[in-house]
Amino acid sequence: MQKLSDRTAGFTDSVIRRMTRISNQYGAVNLSQGFPDFEPPKEILDRLEQVAKEDFHQYSITWGAQNFREALAAKQSPLMGRTIDPNSEIVVTCGSTEAMMAAMMTVANPGDKVIVFSPFYENYGADTILSGAEPIYVPLYPPTFRFDSEELEAAFKQKPKALILCNPSNPCGKVFTYEELSCIADLAKKYDTYVITDEVYEHIVYAPHKHIYISSLPGMWERTICCSSLSKTYSITGWRLGYIIAPPEIIEVAKKVHDFLTVGAAAPLQEAVIPGLQFGQAYYDDLQAKYTHKKELFLKGLDDIGLVHTNPEGAYYVLLDISEFGYESDLQFCEILASKVGVGAVPGSSFFKEPVNNLIRCHFAKKDETLNEALNRLSQIRKKIPAKG
Repeated sequence: MQKLSDRTAGFTDSVIRRMTRISNQYGAVNLSQGFPDFEPPKEILDRLEQVAKEDFHQYSITWGAQNFREALAAKQSPLMGRTIDPNSEIVVTCGSTEAMMAAMMTVANPGDKVIVFSPFYENYGADTILSGAEPIYVPLYPPTFRFDSEELEAAFKQKPKALILCNPSNPCGKVFTYEELSCIADLAKKYDTYVITDEVYEHIVYAPHKHIYISSLPGMWERTICCSSLSKTYSITGWRLGYIIAPPEIIEVAKKVHDFLTVGAAAPLQEAVIPGLQFGQAYYDDLQAKYTHKKELFLKGLDDIGLVHTNPEGAYYVLLDISEFGYESDLQFCEILASKVGVGAVPGSSFFKEPVNNLIRCHFAKKDETLNEALNRLSQIRKKIPAKG
């Protein structure tokens, strides 16, 4: 038999999804894969029930149903500071995962380079490699996860085709400041580089931090490919509804890539989610308040247990420092955490290019009772996982 593709030689299965399977195996509270255990908004579920009896069971327009794109454009235009054209500046995708892949394949040729901040969501490196490009990793330094502007410019001097910007960031919860975004924007313009954004947590940001779309900065709309999804905003991670917003000349290419990747996103779900896209500001204020409460509940619990952790500025992840336990392998630690303590987490090494093995990622997008149960189990962590050495 002939040899299979070389491009996947360095891949493993998703560590995040693997930890969900391990959590399920041991009956652990799953704080690994980032999906909530509470229901989506009632208005969306009610519309879903109606849609099941209506005529939305065949293909919609490949790049998104007309009314979905119009509702999305109406929602995003005031947020992004410009009037988004639903017909020429939007492609609806099967989740932000496809949006990122389509964006990468739209801009990158084999042999191109792409800047990726580390830590990073695990798909970014894979997307780059699957596109035939080469990732250039630039570290974000804890505890605030700031980048060094000289290191970043050194990466830009390698003439990358694009930079991937996750804001707010998974896994570290960083929200990039206006000054940081301006630095990135100035370098992108100076070295003629595209910016591909992942902004799925755009509505989950903790005061006093603010989410700023880098596409809104001077001269950046033309070179920014904005990727996002409805998964986290409306608690519908299984619906796989994402999108790309970009200038028409970029969208024309992204449409073609999307068409041949997946043809189109699920027609009934596009129709069902429209009431959510039409929510007023009160919904997003309530969403922020809900996640602020969950963050405070979970972080206070970790403090009471005495576990060292980060303080996220956005998204719903926290990194726990497990140095005290003395494990060289954070993956082994997470497997023991699931089996002995009954809590699922993700080894931090799956997010870092650097040799980081002392951090694990947990999320707090859960009901209060779920978080309290996880904290109750974690309170026994030192009894059930004695420190090595």
